[in-house]
Amino acid sequence: MAEIKVEALVDGGSATPGPPLGPALGPTGANVVKVVQEINQKTAAFKGMKVPVIVRVNADDKSFTVSVGTPPTSALLLKEAGAEKGSGKPKQEKIGDITVGQVVKVAKMKADDLQGATLKKRVKEVAGTANSCGITVEGKPAPEFQREVDEGVYDDKIKE
Repeated sequence: MAEIKVEALVDGGSATPGPPLGPALGPTGANVVKVVQEINQKTAAFKGMKVPVIVRVNADDKSFTVSVGTPPTSALLLKEAGAEKGSGKPKQEKIGDITVGQVVKVAKMKADDLQGATLKKRVKEVAGTANSCGITVEGKPAPEFQREVDEGVYDDKIKE
């Protein structure tokens, strides 16, 4: 079985059969419209962001699989905070504040890429990245928020 691999950076939830996908997929013989539909379905959560995708096409029967990467955790956090870029001095200058719900959302999106074994641990990990970007969580710096997560303050909001 020969496999053809096509990698592209697409707009989340709004890929089109035009460039960069169409010209790259056309020669493979795969149904470009179906590929684009699957990509849009899988990237809907990343609307407004560039998302890396890999399409693998079986050269024999033209079947395909779509693998979707995720933007960096920092990019997801900046989007949640409504900021263009992170703080140059994250300890002194904060550029935004996000809610526990937004941290949980990012932790779930990045679940496969994070080290934490539980959602609670992944939430703490994402909060640490937010701290590095100059973003507070519920108005608190990450160490304070992480301590409160350990104490169970947000258990009702952090559910697997």
